[in-house]
Amino acid sequence: MAEIGVGLVGYKFMGRAHSNGYRQVAHFFDVDPKPRMVAICGREEAGVKAAAEKLGWEGYETDYRRLVQRDDIGLVDVATTGNTHHAIVLAALAAGKHVLCEKPLANSLTEAGEMLEAANAAGVVAMVNFNYRRVPAVQLAKQLISDGRLGEIRHWRAVYLQDWINDPSFPLVWRLQKDLAGSGALGDIAAHIVDLAHFIIGPIREVVGTMDTFIKQRPVETASGGGAGLSAVRGTEMGEVTVDDATTFLARFAGGATGTFEATRLAPGRRNYNAFEVNGSAGSLVFNLERLNELQVYLTDDPDGMQGFRTINVTDPSHPYAAAWWPAGHILGYEHTFVHAIKDLLDGIKAGSTPAPTFEDGFRCQAVLDAVERSVGSGSWTEPVEP
Repeated sequence: MAEIGVGLVGYKFMGRAHSNGYRQVAHFFDVDPKPRMVAICGREEAGVKAAAEKLGWEGYETDYRRLVQRDDIGLVDVATTGNTHHAIVLAALAAGKHVLCEKPLANSLTEAGEMLEAANAAGVVAMVNFNYRRVPAVQLAKQLISDGRLGEIRHWRAVYLQDWINDPSFPLVWRLQKDLAGSGALGDIAAHIVDLAHFIIGPIREVVGTMDTFIKQRPVETASGGGAGLSAVRGTEMGEVTVDDATTFLARFAGGATGTFEATRLAPGRRNYNAFEVNGSAGSLVFNLERLNELQVYLTDDPDGMQGFRTINVTDPSHPYAAAWWPAGHILGYEHTFVHAIKDLLDGIKAGSTPAPTFEDGFRCQAVLDAVERSVGSGSWTEPVEP
């Protein structure tokens, strides 16, 4: 079996999730090449050295430019803040490496376009990690719609609700700063439900939306935290929040369906409520990430007296990815979506073709986010830019 050396840039929240994926994938799936966890990269030597030891990497680097030039690395995984994706990905592509990039692809549509162009020119596998596509229940939803079980698709409604910044004393972490994050709830979590809409329903033709910032100042962060900044230390100096706290928007799909989207990080009690409902002429389906092993399905051709939503436990061997894991009913979790993504990525490297979501898919998602922002300024329906 062949091996491919992996270099991961970023070692906090997403770095941990990706590391677990590389550690586990060959234990449960027949992958060729098999990933070799060569080096993890971060700017703070003490932190990245400790992460390398804890997460299972052979070594570490403190400069991504050295990482991408290493001969023992063939795949570069970018799991850093959004403002760094562009430079790291372009360097990796220029070095001829395959690339996995965390979502969203970039902080701006211009950057995303340059990354797409570079990936096409490099001729390597270049994939975006929208991991929620890899939930077995989401894959089943896609299958049911593709098979025509729901008939003509008419409505999509999706929400992504969190509450981790609801406390006004929560510090001004990087996700609340536009120069680092690009946008707030829009790019952080609405990007996920846009990508799911593209995957399940199809291209979005036009949007009109709102973006609001309710807590306009926060204490300046005085110590670095992990991931979303949940362990950050509160300071006394106040700084301006330069991203949106919440966004809502309407959409019209190219196929004729209508859609609604809402994303906020100020919804008390909603920890990670990523949910969608699809209505078609012959049925409906409902998914909620907080119950990610379940898909609710209603079909109008069920016999009279037996109609109603059924809850499918999506863990049978016949369901996507499920056969590699446990017996039916032994549920999967968030971390498995990263294993599935890396499995598909490795299959794509072997086949010489990029699995979805490709950089073009990443660009199309970014184009919708860009169109929402432009619609807020114009107050009118706005079309996303085509690749």
